Amino acid sequence: MKVHHEGRGVLTTYFIILFVLNGVLWYFFRHTFLSYLAGGASLVFFGIVLNFYRSPYRQFKGDSNGVVVASADGKIVAIEEVYEGEYFKDKRIIVSIFMSPFNVHANWYPINGKVLMSKHHDGRFMAAYLPKSSTENERSTVVMETEDGKNQILLRQVAGAMARRIVTYAQVGETGSIDEHLGFIKLGSRVDVYLPLGTEILVEMDQKVTGNQTVIAKFRA
Repeated sequence: MKVHHEGRGVLTTYFIILFVLNGVLWYFFRHTFLSYLAGGASLVFFGIVLNFYRSPYRQFKGDSNGVVVASADGKIVAIEEVYEGEYFKDKRIIVSIFMSPFNVHANWYPINGKVLMSKHHDGRFMAAYLPKSSTENERSTVVMETEDGKNQILLRQVAGAMARRIVTYAQVGETGSIDEHLGFIKLGSRVDVYLPLGTEILVEMDQKVTGNQTVIAKFRA
């Protein structure tokens, strides 16, 4: 287990602030309840932040041909046929994964393929589990095409009520791999994947999934 590079600066800043704060308290209130309370609270807080920015090493071990793999850790909160109006402008199957603040927040590419579009949108910060957050919250959209050119998908990183920064590494023209990070969303958030009609969905509502490990769908042959 390592710390994601998106969190190194934040963790360093918090460590310095907490170290100075506790040093001052220890100097003036040594061996008092206040100094011990502040020290304990600081350790808990730093541990929570450290846990949030963890970046486990993962490698997909199955056959990646024709499958869509979960882009994030979390819980399935939507599986339905919807109209996708940003890029495809037709009906698609959406599979949404909600990430709580306790999940790993690195995002992986869901397929091996070429990036056709990568665009950031400013927006609101509603709770990420709400359906309309997908189109009204701050978000980043990435469109990919499979290596064989037969299927295209749209992935949307959605900020939540707590998440205030979406990082997207995908660049148009680049090739993405299931084992590579597509981006990172800080604090609670959501990832939506829009799939072609006829795609076989392999997950259920409320199912917990693991990024880079759980196969969520299979393209029609």
